[in-house]
Amino acid sequence: MAKQKESIQERLRKGRLNRKQRRELNRHLAAADPGLTIVNPNAGGIDVGNESHFAAVPSNRDAQPVQEFGCCTQELIRMAKWLVSCGIDTVAVQATGVYWIGLYDILTSHNLRVVLVNARHTKNVPGRKTDVLECQWLMKLHTYGLLRDSFHLAKELEGIRTMWRLRGRHVAEAGRAVQHMQKALTTMNIQLANALSDITGVSGMRIVTAILNGERDPYRLADLRDKRVRASREEVARSLEGTWRDDLLFELAQALNQYRFIHEQMEQCDRQLAVYLSQIPSAPVAAPASVEPAPSKPKKPKTSGKARGNQPVILNLEAELTRICGVNLCSIDGISVITAQTIVAEIGTNMSAFPTEGHFTSWLGLTPNLDISGGKVVRRGKRKTQNRVAQALRMSATALLNSDSYLGAKYRHLRRQLPANKSAVKAMARILAVLVYRMFTRGKAWVDRGAVFHEQRRTELDLARLQSTARARGFKLIPISQAS
Repeated sequence: MAKQKESIQERLRKGRLNRKQRRELNRHLAAADPGLTIVNPNAGGIDVGNESHFAAVPSNRDAQPVQEFGCCTQELIRMAKWLVSCGIDTVAVQATGVYWIGLYDILTSHNLRVVLVNARHTKNVPGRKTDVLECQWLMKLHTYGLLRDSFHLAKELEGIRTMWRLRGRHVAEAGRAVQHMQKALTTMNIQLANALSDITGVSGMRIVTAILNGERDPYRLADLRDKRVRASREEVARSLEGTWRDDLLFELAQALNQYRFIHEQMEQCDRQLAVYLSQIPSAPVAAPASVEPAPSKPKKPKTSGKARGNQPVILNLEAELTRICGVNLCSIDGISVITAQTIVAEIGTNMSAFPTEGHFTSWLGLTPNLDISGGKVVRRGKRKTQNRVAQALRMSATALLNSDSYLGAKYRHLRRQLPANKSAVKAMARILAVLVYRMFTRGKAWVDRGAVFHEQRRTELDLARLQSTARARGFKLIPISQAS
């Protein structure tokens, strides 16, 4: 039986149209009757703006099929009621900044299905670019089912995402405050950063606070260092001899106050984040794995239960995330509790929006962007995405360089095989993303088999490849011991 040919809508949704077919599709859509199957007969289109929004409905639904509405709440409610009166049940909206969020909430409250569209997928509007033509173009594309909805985070996780992103901005601001402190000290020729690895640690904060309180004796300042500091008293004292300028001391005090204030805000975000996490119900516990883990070295016990650096002060965040996810993402080597929290805050625990792990990694931008025409790859490119989860997974991949685990050996193998270091990092980040997807969808724990298992597996594969090549050329591999 002959295989039924796919429609143009199905091929577009699956990404199987090349550049020539896309140009031909745009020419057809520019016509009054494209000759395509109508998928959403009651579709509308909205061009989102800062001061006003333009909405379009089919020409037979209203005497004025394109109308302009303001951005205030009353205008948005009037728009929603107008769309409902015109018999519209689904609307296509471009994801323009944050202007679409208020519109999205009001339209969904009026039982309208909103399709949030990436502006990159609708940029080929024919003719001159205007707001009226843009909303009509969105309506036409949505009518024929040529638009894909964007990923939406679950409502109960939006508070977690807001707090985590806000906390991330505070961490970046704290880093700039530390650089400001180092600049003021270096300008006064106080080389404290050369004696201490971190001026925001216990010793650094004691010394900086004493300097601002009026202490100038370098040896008295050096006595404030912690006993764990490797630098001697003489080395620290030499680094604290400089020119004490009043203007730079004032600048140092301002930077220190800013650093402390930012950390107070981070602690407030942590407390609010703990409240949101406690409201999420527990997930079913993952089934234990049947694979025997590799023998690992005993880990050193933590000397203190306090959070280090910019880590959250939430008590046992790893256990809380395990309760919510049902699996311990931190069991994957390289994924820290910060990365696990980023995954939960940005994606959640439900992977139903991604049918396969290929869809998930493509959404993260961890797959190559290939243009295929006639069954051949005509162009290779990179996906221009700014995904927080992908960035966190890349950072986790780089942490595997010296890891004595299966994933660490895999990353070192990728660094030897791939031409550029960035390619190896991206490939390893994709592997971590696949593991996260499988843990969520299959509900099984990750078990590390160790670097030795990976090396044995690679040796077996290399030997099988050599034997296959020799057999194809009419030869046979013989071990050296047997040949002698």
